[in-house]
Amino acid sequence: MTSLQAAQDTPDTGYFRANVTAQGSARPISGAKVTISDINNPENIIEELTTNEDGQTETVTLQTPPLEYSMVPESSQPYSVYNVQIEADGYEPQEISGAEILSGQTALQNAELLPLELTEPDTEELFVIPPHTLYGEYPPKIPEDEVKDVTQTGEIVLSRVVIPEFVIVHDGPPNDSSAKNYYVRYKDYT
Repeated sequence: MTSLQAAQDTPDTGYFRANVTAQGSARPISGAKVTISDINNPENIIEELTTNEDGQTETVTLQTPPLEYSMVPESSQPYSVYNVQIEADGYEPQEISGAEILSGQTALQNAELLPLELTEPDTEELFVIPPHTLYGEYPPKIPEDEVKDVTQTGEIVLSRVVIPEFVIVHDGPPNDSSAKNYYVRYKDYT
C-alpha cells in the first residue's frame, strides 16, 4: 500500500474563521450568523457560528483531504470545498460558494455586508469561488508564438524593466466604455 492510498483512508482537518464587517465603514458586526454547509448538499449544515463583538467567529475544525494530496503531482484535489452563508439583522445576506479549506491551515473568510437601506428588497449577494485551474474544467490555453512580432505600431519594447508609478484599473468588462477608470498607485495595486 502506497502512502497516498493510506492517506485516502485518513482524512485530515483544516480550520475556518470568519471576520464580518459593515461595507463602507469596516465596523465589526456582532451577532452575525455564519453557517457552513456541504457544497454538494447545502441542506447538510456542518457548523453554525455567531460573531463576537469584534465581528469574528471562533475558529472551527473542518475535514479536509490528506496533506499528502498536495505533495503528489496530479493527485486528487488537496482541499475541501464548503458553502458559507452569512446573515445579520439590518444587512443583506451573503453566500460564499466554494470556500477552500486546506489540511492544517486556517482559512480566514472576510465578509463585508451591505446595510439593507442601500440594497434592493429580498436580495442576497452570492460569491462563487471557481475550482483551481488544476482541478476545474476549463478550455485549453490557446498556444502563442514564443517569438512575437514587435514591429507593429503601438508596441514599445524597453531595454530594461520599468515599474510604473500608476496603473489604470477599469471597473467593468473591457468592452464597457461606460465603466469608470481609476488611477491607482502601483505599490497599492499589488
